Amino acid sequence: MTAPTAAGCAAPDQSAPLPAGLDLNRETVITGVVRADSGDAVPGAYVRLLDSTGEFTAEVVTSPEGQFRFFAAPGTWTLRALSRHGNGDVLVTAGRGVNEVGVTVA
Repeated sequence: MTAPTAAGCAAPDQSAPLPAGLDLNRETVITGVVRADSGDAVPGAYVRLLDSTGEFTAEVVTSPEGQFRFFAAPGTWTLRALSRHGNGDVLVTAGRGVNEVGVTVA
């Protein structure tokens, strides 16, 4: 088995600009940065999106700047970050538009 290539299946670049034409009056975006206790951004952290019942919905890997992004429905979500610096959870009540969230891992 070979490793995935840049053309293979993978999450989009987490630091890329939002897609052109995205209607933020209709879409819900949850975005932010994972940081260590020191305040430093944490690249390569796994960020999971869990629904209001705690069920796994999606996962992305943070960019070199510690950034992550999910497109979700409005509602209550938990973000769970897992990294070599530790883990951290944050509860988010997301509405339409861009919802900025920070996650600290320890």
